[in-house]
Amino acid sequence: MAFMFVNSVKLVLVIVVISSFTIMSALSLEFDVGGDKGWVVPPAKEPEMYNQWASKNRFNVGDIVRFKYKKDSVMVVTKEEYEKCKSTRPVFFSNNGNTEYKLNNSGTFYFISGVSGHCERGEKMILKVISHAPGTSPPSPDSSNVVAISALVPLQVLVVAVGVASVLF
Repeated sequence: MAFMFVNSVKLVLVIVVISSFTIMSALSLEFDVGGDKGWVVPPAKEPEMYNQWASKNRFNVGDIVRFKYKKDSVMVVTKEEYEKCKSTRPVFFSNNGNTEYKLNNSGTFYFISGVSGHCERGEKMILKVISHAPGTSPPSPDSSNVVAISALVPLQVLVVAVGVASVLF
């Protein structure tokens, strides 16, 4: 009788672990900054292009923003550096042409191009990250800008959990 109870408890623990990973992974989204246009100097008539794009989406802790560009760079900077369009010590810098930045905490993030003159011409963005309350779903983003929902993670967790369960039983 005690043996069956212990096995039942182990099974419940495995199910709880699988469920928590499934919930966490389903809430992470990936966004392509600027949609199809990518990270480029906006047209002169659209200097607020990136802030308008960001305002159409809802970003949550754990989401990833992807910057696609050629002969450019992306930096995460302070509010003051954003306003000046210049940073000598950015929080983050990348120039690989396909930069992914994970939004690890709630708050305001400031992005600018690191190429001289690009930020002044509008290649900059303010992004606000919210932290939704536990047990609630985050607001839906503009589906045209969402790259993927992390759908493979639950499958990977299930495979690991089955392996763990076979060892436990």
